[in-house]
Amino acid sequence: MFAQTQFASAGKFGLCFPPMTRLRELLSSAGWREFVLLLSVGALFGGILVFVGVTDLVLEGDLHQTEIRWMKDLRSPEDLARPIGPAWLEDVSREVTVLGGGVVLTLITLVVIGYLLIERWYASTLLLLVAVGGGMLLTNVLKGFFDRDRPTVVPHLADSLLKSYPSGHSMMSSVVYLTLAVLLARAMERRRVKVYCVTVALLLSLIVGASRVYLGLHYPTDVIVGWAGGIAWALLCWLAAYWLEKRGKVEPQRK
Repeated sequence: MFAQTQFASAGKFGLCFPPMTRLRELLSSAGWREFVLLLSVGALFGGILVFVGVTDLVLEGDLHQTEIRWMKDLRSPEDLARPIGPAWLEDVSREVTVLGGGVVLTLITLVVIGYLLIERWYASTLLLLVAVGGGMLLTNVLKGFFDRDRPTVVPHLADSLLKSYPSGHSMMSSVVYLTLAVLLARAMERRRVKVYCVTVALLLSLIVGASRVYLGLHYPTDVIVGWAGGIAWALLCWLAAYWLEKRGKVEPQRK
């Protein structure tokens, strides 16, 4: 009862627990941008660790049978050509997966480039081109290096090209959407809008990758590694932009 009274009093007078107070003090003293910088560095190394760890399991073959079982679980036991769930989900998955395709990503990139040019952010435009172009090159190099064939355990419900590992749709949607979100967030003044841009980018990449597995075009590990590699590359490009901005080579973001 005494503890409840103390808690109620704290809320009444606007007090809070010491850990929360300490966190706000740290963010205030170190600065929000420094906190995001540290978080990004951690996520970058986390993405690299996931990429290396999952790749090691794939090369050893430890997850192959498990992945086959997962992919079969997404199909009707009576007919592997029919995915589980309502009939409309298959059509929605086909439309969602296009969001990670080369045509859509190229068009969106060009639209954002137009915006950056209008704002006369020429250095940011060049950085975007390097990030997207580098991501495409990295994806193709990795596909050729690992040379993993597409899964044949279930029928494909959409067209597929190239090799399977890593998922190009998952990796490039992570690269493009997250890079665009970060660049656009730099032009926004309100912090919640910045967070919204990055959150939407991550969600788009998430549903694109999930659609690839649902349609039978990729093993789950293809998608996981695609996410990890794409996010790591996008964060590396953002850290490069941050470093260049500190040296006056890239337009400063709005506070």
